[in-house]
Amino acid sequence: MSVKFSANLKNLFKPHPKADLPDNGFELPGQNGEAIILIHGMTGTPHEMRFLANYLNRQGYAIYCPRLANHGAPIHILQMSKWQDFYQTVRQSYLQIRGQYKQIYAGGLSLGALLALLLADEFSGEIAGVSCLSPTLFYDGWNSPWYRFFLPLAYKTPLKYFFYFKEEPPYGIKNEAVRRRIHEFYSKADLDNMEQVHQYGYPFFPLTLLYQLEKLVKHLSGRLQRISTPVQLIQAQEDDMTSVRNSQYIYNRVKSPRKELVLLHNSYHIITADQERNTVAMHMQRFFSEQLRVSVNPTGQPNLA
Repeated sequence: MSVKFSANLKNLFKPHPKADLPDNGFELPGQNGEAIILIHGMTGTPHEMRFLANYLNRQGYAIYCPRLANHGAPIHILQMSKWQDFYQTVRQSYLQIRGQYKQIYAGGLSLGALLALLLADEFSGEIAGVSCLSPTLFYDGWNSPWYRFFLPLAYKTPLKYFFYFKEEPPYGIKNEAVRRRIHEFYSKADLDNMEQVHQYGYPFFPLTLLYQLEKLVKHLSGRLQRISTPVQLIQAQEDDMTSVRNSQYIYNRVKSPRKELVLLHNSYHIITADQERNTVAMHMQRFFSEQLRVSVNPTGQPNLA
């Protein structure tokens, strides 16, 4: 990632107008009486979950894929968001369908994976399973910038409102064709360019959002040991943004009697749209479908009904 400094004070604290882009969250009706909430990543878009949504919907699941709070708004609005704003989007999506389905699952990419775990913590016993895709606790992938270690110093100062990190190749994508399309947009983007954000997400990460991610991680880390919901973790071994250590950290701490870690071998960070997206969808469908058949016997060991 490259660093960009902006001293655009005019936009920084002005009132939040209506977002420039229409809400591109979506819903797909299902047939099997079960539903899945899919959660996109930070500065991302529901579009990055579209392949999974269509695949899982064909298996009968109703799909709910909300757009996280302020995603689609100008970046000076997005940068003022709190992690609680993002979680509230997910929470409201769940509350709107609570009690309407036999089972409700949650799956999320990157930041979305953490929000899915928070949902399972708050509504313990109600969320039937969680699939964490490339969970992001630490930016420690092979393409993470060396200066990330100095970011906590900026978090404590007003500088966090003026710094942005521009994404650079490979953009979390190993597939060259998809990467070329993203590069065409990202290479021309500036802080005021909203064109195609609804499809490719924001080319820039505001430093304030990285600070919010750090605060979310601290909040979630203290709750992982309370989570007993079945948890699936799927991550690429070559993840360019976040290493497999992220998934292992969660796997080792959740108290779920049923949990699994799946490693991919031909993808980078955005596994929902990369080379093995079909494999990801198949693993999610298998994991969720098994929840109806799994019961826990008195010794605490899972049995297949």
